Amino acid sequence: MSFNENQLERYMRNILLCDVGVEGQEKLSKAKVLIIGLGGLGSPAALYLAAAGVGTLGLADGDKVDITNLQRQVIHFTPDLGKSKVVSAQKKINALNPDVCVRIYSDMLVVENITAIIKDYDFILDCTDNFATKFLINDACVALGKPFSHAGVLRFAGQTFTYLPGSACYRCVFKDLPEPRSVMSCSQIGILGAVAGTLGTLQAVEALKYLIGKGELLINRWLVFDALAMNFRNVIIKKDPVCPVCGKV
Repeated sequence: MSFNENQLERYMRNILLCDVGVEGQEKLSKAKVLIIGLGGLGSPAALYLAAAGVGTLGLADGDKVDITNLQRQVIHFTPDLGKSKVVSAQKKINALNPDVCVRIYSDMLVVENITAIIKDYDFILDCTDNFATKFLINDACVALGKPFSHAGVLRFAGQTFTYLPGSACYRCVFKDLPEPRSVMSCSQIGILGAVAGTLGTLQAVEALKYLIGKGELLINRWLVFDALAMNFRNVIIKKDPVCPVCGKV
């Protein structure tokens, strides 16, 4: 693949990096990344991946933009209220970088459609905010051998980890769905918007590292962020040989 003069100028700060260069930028331009959830995590992730020149971005979210979203979901603006989140995000990505091909999925992810949606992508970002969908994404990615980045946020804290085939998966840590109403949500106890932005940006970094094949990914370790203490810590996690999902792979 050859870049034109405008593209070389656009991506020059990437290309100048010895671990990226033209070869790495070509890898990004050919890559396909799916972002599931265009909220507080998916918004910054989508913007940074688009800006970096990822060739194809899939956007999956069945929700519409609500006024309470605007405190942290930075890809959506006030005039987008009531619009589909994927349509709103697609418009911003097209304006930011017309090189990027954007595919949108406005249906809610369920067992019946998730395989068809994720099968053609190189890397998946789980930017959702509910446990049922997180378990669904994990199980589908493990079954199809798809690498993915998980993140979750609440109040002033968040966590993230990356799955590659053969490493510990989400179910190695959480075996089963929590009981209904046993875990509080952001809509109940709040979330500092910039915390979601921090974790979503880290997810974008993991995706870019994977695509160019450089650096150490967050596999078999859980990165925990405490914004009040401004502290990051790694928690080692191990692949469970009897995990109900990856233990069979």
